[in-house]
Amino acid sequence: MFNNLRSPEIIKLANQQSIVRVEELAKYFNVSLQTIRKDLNKLCSDGQLERVHGGAIIPSHIENIEYEQRKKINLLGKQAIGRECAKKIPNEICLFMGIGTSTETAAKLLLEHKNLLIVTNNLNIANVLKNNAKSEVVITGGNLRKSDGALIGQPALETIKNFKFDLAILGCSALDSEGNMLDFDTQEILVNQSIISQADKTYLLADHTKFLRKAPVKIAPLSIIDCFFTDNKLEPELLEKCRSWNTEIRYSE
Repeated sequence: MFNNLRSPEIIKLANQQSIVRVEELAKYFNVSLQTIRKDLNKLCSDGQLERVHGGAIIPSHIENIEYEQRKKINLLGKQAIGRECAKKIPNEICLFMGIGTSTETAAKLLLEHKNLLIVTNNLNIANVLKNNAKSEVVITGGNLRKSDGALIGQPALETIKNFKFDLAILGCSALDSEGNMLDFDTQEILVNQSIISQADKTYLLADHTKFLRKAPVKIAPLSIIDCFFTDNKLEPELLEKCRSWNTEIRYSE
């Protein structure tokens, strides 16, 4: 029987861990696997979770998860990715930092970098990097997306086309098995495509949960990414594709 007392805790765990697994939940609640499967089936039928092999995830099909909620998903993994990325960002470059919770973790580790010209359409990142006294921060124009502090639309595109970036750091909402970066907002996707076209090199920061999620619109393939920072081993087929594309894969420690 579905237990309403377990339901809020299962949702809480899904938000924190990005995925809840049947065996782990059975041990956590000290109930049978069958009982947990029934719990998950009910939560999925109610639209609160989405079934995946061995468990369930928070659903996201045509709208993204709230920003503050996304920040909590696999937080330690994102922090590790941010640390690995920050190691590869040199001083004295023109750097673009895009929208995303993983890019924000990387920004927090750039406060000691020197002589960076940082352009961003992410107000959260600008707020972090204002504390770097030895670098300059430029905020693009754009329409403010109040849910996450993103600046998108034509004014953002106009700012971006006036720069040539040595390096761009981007995130995405989802990745498919073919290696396509996906997102929800077509305006954001146009901005990201413009950033890529203006950058000598592009890094992608995306933790393993992006492979568990779905999003409707394609940004670009991983083949245009110079370095992909993630926290879990890629599937062999995708790893082989990345090698053929000369896309470097960096796993966080």
